[in-house]
Amino acid sequence: MQLYRNIYRWRLRHMSEQSMLLLLAVVVGLMSGLAAVLLKNVVHYAGRLVSRMGELTPMGGNVMMLVFPLVGILLTVLFVRYIVRGDIGHGLPSVLLAISRKGSKLPPKNMWTSLVASTITVAFGGSVGLEAPIASTGSAIGSNIGRWFRLSPKSLRLLLGCGAAGAIAGIFKAPFAGILFVVEVFLFDLTATTALPLLISALVSASTAYFLMGREVQFQFEVMHHFTLSQLPFYVVLGIFCALVSLYFLRTADRVEGWFAKHGNAWTRVLMGGLLLGVLIYLFPPLYGEGYWMLTELLNGDSTSLFNNTIYSSLSGNTWATLGILFALILLKAVATATTIGSGGVGGTFGPSLILGGLAGYFVAMLCNELGTMPLDTASFALVGMAAVMTGVMHAPFMATFLIADITGGYQLLVPLLTASAVTYLCVNPFERHSIYARKLAEKGDLLTHDKDASAWRLLDMDRLIETNFVIVRSGNSLRDLVEVIQTSRRNLFPVLDDEDKFLGVIALDDVRKIIFRPDLYDSVWVDDLMHPLSEGDMVRSSDTLSDVVEKFKIGDRYNLVVVDADNRYLGFLSRANTFSAYRQFISDTSDE
Repeated sequence: MQLYRNIYRWRLRHMSEQSMLLLLAVVVGLMSGLAAVLLKNVVHYAGRLVSRMGELTPMGGNVMMLVFPLVGILLTVLFVRYIVRGDIGHGLPSVLLAISRKGSKLPPKNMWTSLVASTITVAFGGSVGLEAPIASTGSAIGSNIGRWFRLSPKSLRLLLGCGAAGAIAGIFKAPFAGILFVVEVFLFDLTATTALPLLISALVSASTAYFLMGREVQFQFEVMHHFTLSQLPFYVVLGIFCALVSLYFLRTADRVEGWFAKHGNAWTRVLMGGLLLGVLIYLFPPLYGEGYWMLTELLNGDSTSLFNNTIYSSLSGNTWATLGILFALILLKAVATATTIGSGGVGGTFGPSLILGGLAGYFVAMLCNELGTMPLDTASFALVGMAAVMTGVMHAPFMATFLIADITGGYQLLVPLLTASAVTYLCVNPFERHSIYARKLAEKGDLLTHDKDASAWRLLDMDRLIETNFVIVRSGNSLRDLVEVIQTSRRNLFPVLDDEDKFLGVIALDDVRKIIFRPDLYDSVWVDDLMHPLSEGDMVRSSDTLSDVVEKFKIGDRYNLVVVDADNRYLGFLSRANTFSAYRQFISDTSDE
């Protein structure tokens, strides 16, 4: 502890907070990159070890696939319940909630629990992604390092974003994608203040991943076929199809996870979900784990891999059978992902959205080729589909575009990527205004958006602003009672209540100034004679929002508003000065400038 205090004092004397922030961005980027490398390698080797177990049945298919997911989900639930002994959070939504409501503070346990739990889930076949857990881990690393050095709320929030940017940059070796992920998904404003720390963290993390793993990424592909303008209408069609796939994925996730949530017994959920997922993976092995191996095979033009170790391997090479399998995988990937999460597994939807997009793009191109419209490159359409579905699910068109551009090592597909993503976004946005991570928080009013003014009045806690140090008087009291109250009060307003604490009106000190020194009136003048009943414009209900409060302050020269509950019982006062002071503090703490 003495060493920590010495370091902290040295920092205060010799380093500004901005300089410290840049230094810590390097540390956070390094740790996020190491976490990404560790997670990917552990899951890769653990998954290979698990998948080698078992044997093919006479009909085809690995019979152990029926039980692997159940084992993985069971182990994950046991880990969370008996080792973590508490909730490990809900991935990126918990990070967004921490930004909005908890001052960007994440529990220290979040730096490792998601890593372990998601490793267990995915290694045993859970059909989820690792990107969201690693982004959550990076966010927790940034948050806790910032707290350790006692950074301001604004700097703490930025360091949390550096952790998330570093995690995505490390796992894909795509620095710009990591930065844009924070801007579009975490709703940061890209300003002069935020750009440099985010860039430093993303570059350090990507460099760390390069150093330890080489140039290999989740999947790597070099575009060989260049875009031609005649293909543009087909990319528009792809954008529309990807919008439908995105909406299907979002709706399916809600319904399946909601169905599991209705079954209160955790062990029942594990059993049902594990067995259902096992059957799905046995019938469609590409649903096993993250599924990037399948995407790599499709990008390389090998669709026969979809039939390996299946009970329908004899149909390999049949174009219409391949189209049928692709369409079935599009439908079932959403079910498998939601089943994994709903039954107790830990993972994210980032990866599944990429897989769904790749399947959708390959399906559209292959179908058009089979119908004889014009020759289309299936790999290019798969890549563009990945960006489009990610846009529809995550509302992050620029992040999706630059992610695919970085993965392919060039910008030959920039026009179709932007076209399909824009079409998908325009089609999805009327039905889903927020990303899959943010929409439930937005429904509850717990989301910090780019509109800081609106967010301030929505997220500020009105209960904390209510002032309760006003001395009350009762209906039926005399002036003598009021004078005794005035002697003990430091405020110049006195709420009048009945015997049931219901608010009746208010007395101002100015109202009694002329008679307060008239003892002859103390027992003949009553509180009810001095009281001013207030109109609705002078009162606030506890169910009102701070936006309603602000409007009432704006209407007139009111400096205080009385707060009552639904039954008209007195709760306290809101003052103009304190309310707008809290607003200014909120803007200062959350502004990215």
